[in-house]
Amino acid sequence: MSILGTRVVRKEDPDLLTVGGKYVDDLAPGNALHATFVRASVAHAEIVNIDVSDALELDGVVAVFTAADLGLEPQSPGMPMLNQVMTRTWLASDRMRYVGEPLAVILSTSASVGADAADLVVVEDEPLPVVVTARDAVRDETLLFPEAGTNVTFAHPSSSGDDFFEGCDVTVDLTFRNQRLAPCPLEPRATVAVWSTGDDGRPFLTQWATTQGAHGTRDTLAAATGVDADQVRVICPDVGGGFGAKNGGYPEDIIVSLVARMLDRPVRWAETRWESMLGLVHGRGCEFDASVGGTRDGRITHYRVHETQDGGAYPLVGAVLPFITRQMATGVYDIANVDYSFQSAVTNTVPMGAYRGAGRPEAAHAIERMVDRFAAEIDMDPAEVRRRNFIAPSDFPFTTPMGASMDSGEYATALDAVLDAADYGALRAEQQRRRTDPSAPLLGLGWAAYVEIANPMANSEYGSVEIQPDGSAIVLTGSSSHGQGHHTAFAQLTAELTGIDIDRIEVRHGDTAEVPRGGGTGGSKSLQAGGSAVWQATEAVVERAKAIAAELLEADAADIVLDTDTGLFSVAGTPAIGKSWSDIAGHEAETTDVMLRAEIDFQPPGATFPFGVHLSVVEVDKDTGNVTISRHIACDDAGTMVNPLLVEGQVHGGVASGIAQALMEEFVYDEDGNPQTANLAEYALVSAAELPMFERIPQETPTPRNPLGAKGIGESGTIGATPAVQNAVIDALAHLGVQHIDIPATAERVWRAMN
Repeated sequence: MSILGTRVVRKEDPDLLTVGGKYVDDLAPGNALHATFVRASVAHAEIVNIDVSDALELDGVVAVFTAADLGLEPQSPGMPMLNQVMTRTWLASDRMRYVGEPLAVILSTSASVGADAADLVVVEDEPLPVVVTARDAVRDETLLFPEAGTNVTFAHPSSSGDDFFEGCDVTVDLTFRNQRLAPCPLEPRATVAVWSTGDDGRPFLTQWATTQGAHGTRDTLAAATGVDADQVRVICPDVGGGFGAKNGGYPEDIIVSLVARMLDRPVRWAETRWESMLGLVHGRGCEFDASVGGTRDGRITHYRVHETQDGGAYPLVGAVLPFITRQMATGVYDIANVDYSFQSAVTNTVPMGAYRGAGRPEAAHAIERMVDRFAAEIDMDPAEVRRRNFIAPSDFPFTTPMGASMDSGEYATALDAVLDAADYGALRAEQQRRRTDPSAPLLGLGWAAYVEIANPMANSEYGSVEIQPDGSAIVLTGSSSHGQGHHTAFAQLTAELTGIDIDRIEVRHGDTAEVPRGGGTGGSKSLQAGGSAVWQATEAVVERAKAIAAELLEADAADIVLDTDTGLFSVAGTPAIGKSWSDIAGHEAETTDVMLRAEIDFQPPGATFPFGVHLSVVEVDKDTGNVTISRHIACDDAGTMVNPLLVEGQVHGGVASGIAQALMEEFVYDEDGNPQTANLAEYALVSAAELPMFERIPQETPTPRNPLGAKGIGESGTIGATPAVQNAVIDALAHLGVQHIDIPATAERVWRAMN
């Protein structure tokens, strides 16, 4: 019986729910020094002097280092398309460019001593003008990097002129924002560094890291410390959430490794929540000037957008994400004429990076908001406008005007499923009734139809399967789990092909000494790339096992069959005489002194394109503007589902974070660059109390781009939920003449729009 497509309970959970996980900060050696970072308290200033003398006199302080003490050199942005003049040192050396930027590091015998010592460090500075928003930054009036002559770090120009919309019956324009978010993983970052002497006499670094990719972290640390990659071992134990933000190239990870070598002592660091809010990259943070044009009968023919992206103080991947947003600009729609331009600019704020969806939620937000504006302008139901503009299933594979080569999609099927589940006609009737009932809250219905690009760079991934002499299996993957359920899904794949019980299959990841290479987790690529590698490695192991079984059974290998219900190999037609996995693996180990194993690097031919349709139903209190989600119906199609339970979990979490962005979450700065929401008392992180039970409609449209037919799912719910909720809030107020409300649609914003 097939184990694929079944709701296998997560193998990871019993330990996490009983004895607990093993996290980086749990694994530090007892003699490790504690690292504490002194951080900038102003957003923009020239550094005149950093006086650490008082801190050094505090009992328990072993050392204090600044950039000068460590001989740190300026580093250019790691991505070549970014302005290479915008350099940074891992500890600020010339300027402070955002509140929270690390300036110095204290090494002490306890974390409490380090905190006290940090208060004794005196930073003398000369304040500089502050630029907080990207719209202000692109004017180049206040420069973060005077030597660059501009704040713009990455840009793509417009390709159209004033006649772009010529011939359109209808044109609508809108300027709106996609606010800055903090990722807020449950576990803040932590790292532990230990230097030793390797077997070859060279220095060797072992670093435990809270990261989404052990191998990428290894390579970053090797480059920063001036050693070869084979002189670094990175171990990534349990990770309490990442959402795109946890990668090991942060200044703190590098500084910890440098000072551990300098002092010849193990060093540990674990950030506080305040540090996490100001040290982890932020996400989103862009504004759109958008226009759509089309015909009165509902066809959208023209779409033009200019995106202004906040890059934060130092250009990282967040400044590059408009490239992905541009690629996905048209969403699920067949729009012939598209012009998408952008500018990414540095500001005196936390640097911007990848956060759940990383460029794709921004694209869906922009087009879905504009489709609703267009529908309102021509007085057509927004669901019908979407249907009339969908890319047809027969058009796949489909290449968009922005160059995205899309694999498969059944958009109208998903829309119809949501319409039926919602009883849409009845909801519209109830909406009309409430508008004339002074005692009832207003009702709003919001649509979003989206497509995302999963594994956008078509990264390869490593997988191996090794059968033990006792018949159990060990699966290694270069992917990295931080809550997604990799251990369950990958074990299911090997169990499906081998017949080995899933409880006898161990999945391992996150140790560069054991797993030779890997790309880590990000971009919703784990199952489609990492899972495919495990699948193909398992296939190879089965073929090798058939050859060994043929020797043992004195038969031709072509005649050997594997019964996956029993896990026995036999000659076709004579199942009574068979060999087990333990027979075969034991024979291989005894005769060749080699374990029965195979490894694969799976290289996909291209990205996959998950999609979905969401309908959000909201109630708006007429007196306060408070918004309540009464229903949220989601049809998210991620291709073939290996484990529907895991898919539901990913959608559930994704929808929660998407709703949170629409209604609550926003990282806010004042005009001087001071963060106003740097803790969880001020930053409105969503909880179960604010959310409904989501209604999920399963749908599977396989992709031809991997052997599993699987697409990504980790970011889908987030991409669809935010514009659906925003559109629902505006729909609730449409009869009052309200055409737009920026997100987050807080009660105050909604009340002001109503009044």
